[in-house]
Amino acid sequence: MRAESAKPLTPRRSVSPGKDSTTGHWELMGLVLDRPFPLYPQGFPARLIEPFAQRTGHGVLGNCPASGTEIIAQLGEQHCATGDLIVYTSADSVFQIAAHEDVVSIDELYHYCEIARTLLTGDDAVARVIARPFVGSPGRFVRTHRRRDFSVRPPRPTLLDRLMEQGIETVGIGKIDDLFAGQGLSVKLHTVDNDDGMRQTIAALDLYQDGLIFTNLVETDMLWGHRNDAPGFARALERFDQQLGPMLARMRHTDALFISADHGCDPTTPSTDHSRELVPILAHGPALNQGVDLGTRSCFADLAATIGEIFGLTGATQGRSFLKNISPSV
Repeated sequence: MRAESAKPLTPRRSVSPGKDSTTGHWELMGLVLDRPFPLYPQGFPARLIEPFAQRTGHGVLGNCPASGTEIIAQLGEQHCATGDLIVYTSADSVFQIAAHEDVVSIDELYHYCEIARTLLTGDDAVARVIARPFVGSPGRFVRTHRRRDFSVRPPRPTLLDRLMEQGIETVGIGKIDDLFAGQGLSVKLHTVDNDDGMRQTIAALDLYQDGLIFTNLVETDMLWGHRNDAPGFARALERFDQQLGPMLARMRHTDALFISADHGCDPTTPSTDHSRELVPILAHGPALNQGVDLGTRSCFADLAATIGEIFGLTGATQGRSFLKNISPSV
C-alpha cells in the first residue's frame, strides 16, 4: 500500500472502551464493544489466584502490574528455584503467566493458560490470558517467540464470521487466531516475527487468491513500542517498506490492500503502555482511486464495513463503508 498524495494519512479513532489488542482487532472487524474489559491495577484477587494455584499445582509470584522483561529479571531466579509461576498484569486487560522453558514445558504453560481462561469469566473475563515463556540464566533472561494469547471469544459475530457464512475464505496470519479465539477463520497461520509475517502474507497472496487475508505484525508493538525504542520502531517501518514492494507486485487488478493499527503504541511517550491516539489507515489497489483524503473516520469498524461491501455484504457489521470514496466502480 502506498500514499500517492501530499495529503496527510487518513486517521481513525477507536470508539470501543479500552486500548488493548483484542478490543482494537474486534473493532477492526466490525464489533464495537459497549463496556471495557476488567483491569486489575492492584493485582488479581484471591478468588482468582487461589483456585488458579490449586488447579495448576504451582505457587504464584508477582501478581501485580509489571513490565514483562522487568518482572522476569526480578523474579526469574526465584521461579527457577521454586517452580512457582510468575503472574502479572499491565494497564491492559491481561492475565500473563511467565515461566522458564526448562522449568515448565511449553505444553504445560499453555495448559495453565487454559486453566486461567476457564476461571476468568463473567465480571472477571479479561481480554487475554498470555503465555510468556522465557529462557536464559539470571541476569540474562530473554522471552521467546513461543508466546501465545488465549482471548475471550467475541460475544457477537464479526466480519470474519459473516464472510465464512457466505463461503468466503478468511486467512488469519500472526496473532489473529489468538485474538479471535479461532472464531471466524478458515485458515490459521502463526508467525515468529514481523519478517515471517510478511513472508507468509506474500505467500498467501498466491495460495488464497479469493477471500480476506488478515495479518498482524506483532513485533512493532511488542519489541519497540512497549520498550520506548523509537530508533528500533523506525527501523521496523523501514524494513516493512522494503517488504511492501514484493507484496504490491503480486497484487492482482481486483485486489485491495489496507494498512492500519489496532491501537497506538507510541515509543516516544514516557509511558510504555498502549495509547489512544488516532491511528492511520492506508488503502491501495490497482483499480482504486489514488490520493483520496477520507478525513477522520468515525471508528475502526469503518474498515470492516468497507471490506464487507467489497465482498457484497452491506450492513453486516457496525461502521460506515468508505468504498465509494476509493472505488471508481461504486
